[in-house]
Amino acid sequence: MDYLSIIVAFAGGLGLFIYGVHVMASGLQKAAGNSLKHILEVLTKNRFMAVLIGAGVTAIIQSSSATTVMIVGFVNAGLMTLNQAVGVIMGANVGTTLTGWFVSSVQWAGVFNPKNIAPIALLVGSFIVLLSKKKNLGQIGQIIVGFGMLFVGISMMTSGVEPLKDLQSFKDLFVEFGKNPFLALLVGAAVTAIVQGSAASVGILQSLAYAGLVSWDAAVYIIMGQNIGTCITALLSSIGTSRSAKAASYIHLLFNVIGSVIFTIVAVLYFKFVNPTLGNSNIDMVGISVVHTGFNLLNTILMFPFANGLV
Repeated sequence: MDYLSIIVAFAGGLGLFIYGVHVMASGLQKAAGNSLKHILEVLTKNRFMAVLIGAGVTAIIQSSSATTVMIVGFVNAGLMTLNQAVGVIMGANVGTTLTGWFVSSVQWAGVFNPKNIAPIALLVGSFIVLLSKKKNLGQIGQIIVGFGMLFVGISMMTSGVEPLKDLQSFKDLFVEFGKNPFLALLVGAAVTAIVQGSAASVGILQSLAYAGLVSWDAAVYIIMGQNIGTCITALLSSIGTSRSAKAASYIHLLFNVIGSVIFTIVAVLYFKFVNPTLGNSNIDMVGISVVHTGFNLLNTILMFPFANGLV
Protein backbone atom coordinates (compact mmCIF):
# COMPACT_ATOMS: atom_id res chain seq x y z
CA MET A 1 0.00 0.00 0.00
CA ASP A 2 1.36 3.42 -1.00
CA TYR A 3 1.02 5.31 2.29
CA LEU A 4 2.74 8.43 0.95
CA SER A 5 0.09 8.83 -1.78
CA ILE A 6 -2.69 8.38 0.80
CA ILE A 7 -1.15 10.99 3.13
CA VAL A 8 -0.51 13.49 0.32
CA ALA A 9 -4.04 13.09 -1.14
CA PHE A 10 -5.67 13.39 2.30
CA ALA A 11 -3.49 16.34 3.37
CA GLY A 12 -4.16 18.17 0.09
CA GLY A 13 -7.90 17.53 0.35
CA LEU A 14 -7.93 18.61 4.01
CA GLY A 15 -6.12 21.85 3.20
CA LEU A 16 -8.50 22.61 0.34
CA PHE A 17 -11.54 21.73 2.48
CA ILE A 18 -10.49 23.92 5.44
CA TYR A 19 -9.59 26.82 3.17
CA GLY A 20 -12.86 26.37 1.25
CA VAL A 21 -14.85 26.59 4.50
CA HIS A 22 -12.85 29.72 5.43
CA VAL A 23 -13.34 31.37 2.01
CA MET A 24 -17.08 30.59 1.94
CA ALA A 25 -17.58 31.80 5.54
CA SER A 26 -15.56 34.95 4.86
CA GLY A 27 -17.62 35.73 1.75
CA LEU A 28 -20.88 35.14 3.62
CA GLN A 29 -19.77 37.39 6.49
CA LYS A 30 -18.76 40.20 4.09
CA ALA A 31 -21.98 39.87 2.11
CA ALA A 32 -24.04 40.00 5.30
CA GLY A 33 -22.16 43.14 6.35
CA ASN A 34 -22.91 44.92 9.60
CA SER A 35 -26.60 43.98 9.52
CA LEU A 36 -25.92 40.70 11.35
CA LYS A 37 -24.02 42.55 14.08
CA HIS A 38 -26.94 44.96 14.44
CA ILE A 39 -29.39 42.04 14.66
CA LEU A 40 -27.28 40.40 17.37
CA GLU A 41 -27.12 43.63 19.35
CA VAL A 42 -30.81 44.53 19.12
CA LEU A 43 -32.79 41.28 18.98
CA THR A 44 -31.25 39.35 21.84
CA LYS A 45 -33.21 40.88 24.73
CA ASN A 46 -35.36 37.73 24.94
CA ARG A 47 -33.30 34.59 25.63
CA PHE A 48 -35.38 32.29 23.42
CA MET A 49 -35.06 34.83 20.60
CA ALA A 50 -31.31 34.98 21.30
CA VAL A 51 -31.06 31.21 20.72
CA LEU A 52 -32.88 31.52 17.39
CA ILE A 53 -30.74 34.52 16.34
CA GLY A 54 -27.55 32.66 17.31
CA ALA A 55 -28.59 29.63 15.25
CA GLY A 56 -29.66 31.77 12.28
CA VAL A 57 -26.55 33.96 12.19
CA THR A 58 -24.25 30.94 12.51
CA ALA A 59 -26.10 29.09 9.73
CA ILE A 60 -25.63 32.16 7.49
CA ILE A 61 -21.94 32.77 8.20
CA GLN A 62 -21.12 29.04 8.56
CA SER A 63 -19.00 29.38 11.69
CA SER A 64 -19.99 29.04 15.34
CA SER A 65 -16.46 30.20 16.24
CA ALA A 66 -17.02 33.48 14.34
CA THR A 67 -20.37 34.01 16.08
CA THR A 68 -18.89 33.32 19.52
CA VAL A 69 -15.91 35.60 18.85
CA MET A 70 -18.40 38.37 17.89
CA ILE A 71 -20.28 37.74 21.15
CA VAL A 72 -17.07 38.01 23.19
CA GLY A 73 -16.38 41.31 21.40
CA PHE A 74 -19.88 42.65 22.07
CA VAL A 75 -19.71 41.73 25.77
CA ASN A 76 -16.26 43.32 26.02
CA ALA A 77 -17.61 46.53 24.43
CA GLY A 78 -20.60 46.58 26.77
CA LEU A 79 -23.09 46.12 23.90
CA MET A 80 -24.40 42.84 25.25
CA THR A 81 -24.86 41.35 28.73
CA LEU A 82 -23.88 37.81 29.71
CA ASN A 83 -27.59 36.96 30.01
CA GLN A 84 -28.05 37.87 26.34
CA ALA A 85 -24.80 36.19 25.30
CA VAL A 86 -25.64 32.77 26.76
CA GLY A 87 -28.67 32.35 24.47
CA VAL A 88 -26.72 33.30 21.33
CA ILE A 89 -23.92 30.88 22.28
CA MET A 90 -26.44 28.05 22.65
CA GLY A 91 -27.98 28.89 19.28
CA ALA A 92 -24.56 29.07 17.59
CA ASN A 93 -23.97 25.42 18.46
CA VAL A 94 -27.14 24.47 16.59
CA GLY A 95 -26.44 26.67 13.56
CA THR A 96 -22.97 25.20 12.99
CA THR A 97 -24.45 21.76 12.19
CA LEU A 98 -25.57 22.99 8.75
CA THR A 99 -22.07 22.50 7.32
CA GLY A 100 -22.23 18.78 8.17
CA TRP A 101 -25.45 18.48 6.16
CA PHE A 102 -23.77 20.25 3.22
CA VAL A 103 -20.96 17.70 3.32
CA SER A 104 -23.27 14.69 3.74
CA SER A 105 -25.24 15.78 0.65
CA VAL A 106 -22.51 13.90 -1.24
CA GLN A 107 -24.52 10.80 -0.21
CA TRP A 108 -28.13 11.94 -0.49
CA ALA A 109 -28.29 14.67 -3.16
CA GLY A 110 -28.32 12.27 -6.16
CA VAL A 111 -27.83 14.01 -9.49
CA PHE A 112 -27.48 17.34 -7.65
CA ASN A 113 -24.50 15.97 -5.71
CA PRO A 114 -22.32 19.02 -4.88
CA LYS A 115 -19.26 16.94 -5.73
CA ASN A 116 -20.43 17.00 -9.36
CA ILE A 117 -21.27 20.70 -9.26
CA ALA A 118 -18.07 21.77 -7.43
CA PRO A 119 -15.78 22.10 -10.51
CA ILE A 120 -18.43 24.24 -12.26
CA ALA A 121 -18.79 26.34 -9.09
CA LEU A 122 -15.04 26.92 -9.02
CA LEU A 123 -15.04 28.05 -12.66
CA VAL A 124 -18.09 30.32 -12.35
CA GLY A 125 -17.02 31.75 -8.98
CA SER A 126 -13.49 32.47 -10.22
CA PHE A 127 -14.81 34.35 -13.26
CA ILE A 128 -17.13 36.41 -11.05
CA VAL A 129 -14.30 37.28 -8.63
CA LEU A 130 -11.85 38.17 -11.40
CA LEU A 131 -14.20 40.06 -13.73
CA SER A 132 -16.66 41.71 -11.36
CA LYS A 133 -16.14 45.38 -10.53
CA LYS A 134 -19.00 45.44 -8.02
CA LYS A 135 -18.05 44.60 -4.43
CA ASN A 136 -21.25 42.66 -3.64
CA LEU A 137 -20.96 40.55 -6.78
CA GLY A 138 -17.32 39.79 -5.94
CA GLN A 139 -18.40 38.56 -2.49
CA ILE A 140 -20.98 36.26 -4.09
CA GLY A 141 -18.21 34.92 -6.34
CA GLN A 142 -16.08 34.30 -3.25
CA ILE A 143 -18.91 32.30 -1.64
CA ILE A 144 -19.27 30.17 -4.81
CA VAL A 145 -15.48 29.57 -4.99
CA GLY A 146 -15.45 28.54 -1.30
CA PHE A 147 -18.36 26.16 -1.93
CA GLY A 148 -16.49 24.56 -4.83
CA MET A 149 -13.21 24.26 -2.91
CA LEU A 150 -15.01 22.69 0.06
CA PHE A 151 -16.43 19.84 -2.02
CA VAL A 152 -13.33 19.29 -4.15
CA GLY A 153 -11.45 18.98 -0.84
CA ILE A 154 -13.96 16.46 0.51
CA SER A 155 -13.70 14.48 -2.74
CA MET A 156 -9.88 14.39 -2.46
CA MET A 157 -10.05 13.30 1.19
CA THR A 158 -12.58 10.51 0.58
CA SER A 159 -10.65 9.24 -2.45
CA GLY A 160 -7.37 9.46 -0.54
CA VAL A 161 -8.52 7.35 2.44
CA GLU A 162 -10.38 4.77 0.30
CA PRO A 163 -7.46 2.26 0.33
CA LEU A 164 -7.44 2.32 4.15
CA LYS A 165 -10.74 0.43 4.30
CA ASP A 166 -8.80 -2.77 3.56
CA LEU A 167 -6.23 -2.06 6.28
CA GLN A 168 -7.13 -3.98 9.46
CA SER A 169 -4.90 -1.89 11.73
CA PHE A 170 -6.78 1.30 10.75
CA LYS A 171 -10.13 -0.37 11.46
CA ASP A 172 -8.76 -1.55 14.82
CA LEU A 173 -7.88 2.07 15.66
CA PHE A 174 -11.55 3.10 15.48
CA VAL A 175 -12.57 -0.05 17.36
CA GLU A 176 -10.23 1.15 20.12
CA PHE A 177 -11.89 4.60 20.04
CA GLY A 178 -15.24 2.86 20.48
CA LYS A 179 -13.93 0.98 23.53
CA ASN A 180 -12.21 4.03 25.03
CA PRO A 181 -14.55 7.07 25.09
CA PHE A 182 -11.97 9.25 26.89
CA LEU A 183 -9.39 8.66 24.14
CA ALA A 184 -12.00 9.39 21.43
CA LEU A 185 -13.05 12.60 23.23
CA LEU A 186 -9.41 13.66 23.45
CA VAL A 187 -8.76 13.00 19.75
CA GLY A 188 -11.94 14.86 18.70
CA ALA A 189 -11.08 17.87 20.89
CA ALA A 190 -7.42 17.97 19.79
CA VAL A 191 -8.15 17.77 16.04
CA THR A 192 -10.84 20.46 16.33
CA ALA A 193 -8.54 22.75 18.33
CA ILE A 194 -5.81 22.31 15.70
CA VAL A 195 -8.03 23.02 12.66
CA GLN A 196 -9.86 25.80 14.59
CA GLY A 197 -13.43 24.70 13.89
CA SER A 198 -15.86 21.86 14.52
CA ALA A 199 -17.21 22.14 10.94
CA ALA A 200 -13.78 21.21 9.53
CA SER A 201 -13.17 18.36 12.00
CA VAL A 202 -16.67 16.94 11.41
CA GLY A 203 -15.87 17.05 7.67
CA ILE A 204 -12.69 15.03 8.30
CA LEU A 205 -14.71 12.45 10.27
CA GLN A 206 -17.30 12.30 7.49
CA SER A 207 -14.63 11.63 4.87
CA LEU A 208 -13.36 8.68 6.94
CA ALA A 209 -16.93 7.44 7.43
CA TYR A 210 -17.53 7.62 3.67
CA ALA A 211 -14.76 5.03 3.26
CA GLY A 212 -16.51 2.77 5.81
CA LEU A 213 -13.84 3.18 8.50
CA VAL A 214 -15.77 4.66 11.45
CA SER A 215 -18.06 2.82 13.88
CA TRP A 216 -21.10 4.44 15.49
CA ASP A 217 -19.69 4.43 19.03
CA ALA A 218 -16.33 5.91 17.98
CA ALA A 219 -18.09 8.60 15.90
CA VAL A 220 -20.37 9.66 18.77
CA TYR A 221 -17.47 9.98 21.24
CA ILE A 222 -15.28 11.85 18.73
CA ILE A 223 -18.16 14.28 17.96
CA MET A 224 -18.52 14.95 21.70
CA GLY A 225 -14.81 15.81 21.77
CA GLN A 226 -15.17 18.04 18.72
CA ASN A 227 -17.77 20.10 20.54
CA ILE A 228 -15.27 20.71 23.34
CA GLY A 229 -12.37 21.49 20.98
CA THR A 230 -14.34 24.16 19.11
CA CYS A 231 -14.30 26.36 22.24
CA ILE A 232 -10.58 27.10 21.83
CA THR A 233 -11.20 29.93 19.32
CA ALA A 234 -13.46 31.88 21.69
CA LEU A 235 -11.06 31.29 24.60
CA LEU A 236 -8.16 32.66 22.55
CA SER A 237 -10.22 35.67 21.43
CA SER A 238 -10.99 36.55 25.07
CA ILE A 239 -7.32 37.04 26.01
CA GLY A 240 -6.81 40.62 27.16
CA THR A 241 -10.55 41.40 27.31
CA SER A 242 -12.76 42.37 30.26
CA ARG A 243 -13.86 39.94 32.95
CA SER A 244 -17.35 39.70 31.44
CA ALA A 245 -15.95 38.95 27.96
CA LYS A 246 -13.80 36.18 29.42
CA ALA A 247 -16.89 34.88 31.20
CA ALA A 248 -18.73 34.64 27.84
CA SER A 249 -15.99 32.36 26.49
CA TYR A 250 -16.08 30.29 29.71
CA ILE A 251 -19.87 29.90 29.33
CA HIS A 252 -19.28 28.52 25.83
CA LEU A 253 -16.75 26.03 27.22
CA LEU A 254 -18.96 25.05 30.19
CA PHE A 255 -22.03 24.59 27.98
CA ASN A 256 -20.18 22.26 25.60
CA VAL A 257 -18.25 20.33 28.25
CA ILE A 258 -21.29 19.65 30.44
CA GLY A 259 -23.37 18.56 27.44
CA SER A 260 -20.59 16.39 26.01
CA VAL A 261 -19.98 14.63 29.33
CA ILE A 262 -23.71 13.93 29.88
CA PHE A 263 -24.28 12.62 26.36
CA THR A 264 -21.07 10.57 26.39
CA ILE A 265 -22.24 8.79 29.57
CA VAL A 266 -25.65 8.14 27.97
CA ALA A 267 -23.97 6.87 24.76
CA VAL A 268 -21.61 4.55 26.71
CA LEU A 269 -24.55 2.99 28.57
CA TYR A 270 -26.60 2.69 25.36
CA PHE A 271 -23.85 1.08 23.26
CA LYS A 272 -22.73 -1.21 26.09
CA PHE A 273 -26.05 -2.48 27.44
CA VAL A 274 -28.89 -1.56 25.04
CA ASN A 275 -27.58 -1.80 21.47
CA PRO A 276 -23.94 -2.96 21.21
CA THR A 277 -24.57 -4.14 17.62
CA LEU A 278 -25.24 -0.57 16.47
CA GLY A 279 -22.14 0.66 18.29
CA ASN A 280 -19.94 -1.77 16.36
CA SER A 281 -21.52 -1.14 12.95
CA ASN A 282 -20.22 1.47 10.50
CA ILE A 283 -21.69 4.97 10.44
CA ASP A 284 -22.05 6.99 7.22
CA MET A 285 -21.89 10.72 6.45
CA VAL A 286 -25.61 11.25 7.07
CA GLY A 287 -25.40 9.40 10.39
CA ILE A 288 -22.66 11.76 11.54
CA SER A 289 -24.80 14.77 10.54
CA VAL A 290 -27.75 13.31 12.49
CA VAL A 291 -25.60 12.73 15.62
CA HIS A 292 -23.99 16.19 15.38
CA THR A 293 -27.33 17.97 14.91
CA GLY A 294 -29.20 15.81 17.44
CA PHE A 295 -26.60 16.38 20.14
CA ASN A 296 -26.52 20.16 19.71
CA LEU A 297 -30.31 20.46 19.61
CA LEU A 298 -30.84 18.23 22.67
CA ASN A 299 -28.00 19.91 24.57
CA THR A 300 -29.55 23.33 23.94
CA ILE A 301 -32.99 22.12 25.08
CA LEU A 302 -31.47 20.46 28.15
CA MET A 303 -29.29 23.40 29.18
CA PHE A 304 -31.69 26.25 28.31
CA PRO A 305 -33.51 26.19 31.69
CA PHE A 306 -30.14 26.38 33.47
CA ALA A 307 -28.82 29.39 31.53
CA ASN A 308 -28.86 31.61 34.63
CA GLY A 309 -26.81 29.00 36.46
CA LEU A 310 -24.18 29.11 33.70
CA VAL A 311 -24.06 32.92 33.95
